[in-house]
Amino acid sequence: MRKTLSAIALVTAFASGVAGVGYSGAILAQTFPAKPIRFIIPTAAGGGSDQIVRFLGNRYTAAWGQQIVVDNRPGAGMVIGIDLASKATPDGHTLVLVNPSHAINATLMAKLPYDPVNDLIPISVVATQAFGLVTPNSLPAKSVKELIALLKTKPRGYSFGSSGPGSASHLAGEMFLGMTGTEMAHIAYKGTGPVLTDLIPGRLQMYINPMLAIINQVNAGQLRLLGVTSPKRVASLPDIPTVSEAGVPGYEATSWYMVLAPAKTPAPIINQIHRETVNALKAKDMLEMLAKGGTEPLGNSPVEASAFLKTEIARWGKVIKDAKITQQ
Repeated sequence: MRKTLSAIALVTAFASGVAGVGYSGAILAQTFPAKPIRFIIPTAAGGGSDQIVRFLGNRYTAAWGQQIVVDNRPGAGMVIGIDLASKATPDGHTLVLVNPSHAINATLMAKLPYDPVNDLIPISVVATQAFGLVTPNSLPAKSVKELIALLKTKPRGYSFGSSGPGSASHLAGEMFLGMTGTEMAHIAYKGTGPVLTDLIPGRLQMYINPMLAIINQVNAGQLRLLGVTSPKRVASLPDIPTVSEAGVPGYEATSWYMVLAPAKTPAPIINQIHRETVNALKAKDMLEMLAKGGTEPLGNSPVEASAFLKTEIARWGKVIKDAKITQQ
């Protein structure tokens, strides 16, 4: 009889604990946000992520009345910033914006200080976009075909930049070289800003990166856009061919931006952040900014974003293994 009563007491205590977790989550949601929100960008300042976070931050502030503190934490292929976010207090006051490098690192990195699937909760894929293949104006090649011909005259005599070893821009560049039978030296940087510093004056000869991060330099005439990497032309740039139609049949690479929070962040808070994220993607200025950079708004659900991330981990994992790319 004593064992039976003890078992009943244990079950009752467990049920009370579960109810308490749900209750505390609801209380947190009612008081969220209670202080400024730190939005971590795990890349150097000056890229497309900065623009996304600025627009989202303005919307969050308007809705919640709290300041959004942008925290650029570049390094180690985004691992430094993402690790910081994964270990933050799970109360919704720390967010992180990632791109395909987050999925790439799951295979590329032999050991991560966090679990990319279980230590962070995807809130939404904010947008997807094409990459752009850009070169400095000083390079004599004025088309993809001319670039390929130039590279073949001097194997490894030219260099291309990337936002980091194993980043999406690195893999996109390696894919281009592999499909064109050309060779270039790869120089890795800690984000888009440092790449542009060397690309614009001609110290680098090629960069393949998400359009949103390079469109301002293209529009300002500082860089030459030879092609976009999407399956079809970007609506806002109808005169720019796809890389596939410009001389590399079948070439395709796309990027995305995803908002995540630390694991165990209460579902009501996750849903609240998701709701304002979707609302931000309806704003006219946000849509104009995305369209200018050849970017399509998405705003899918946390469940859909989680499934998307797992698919991307598998897809990039295959590319890395097939190309035998290892961590540098």
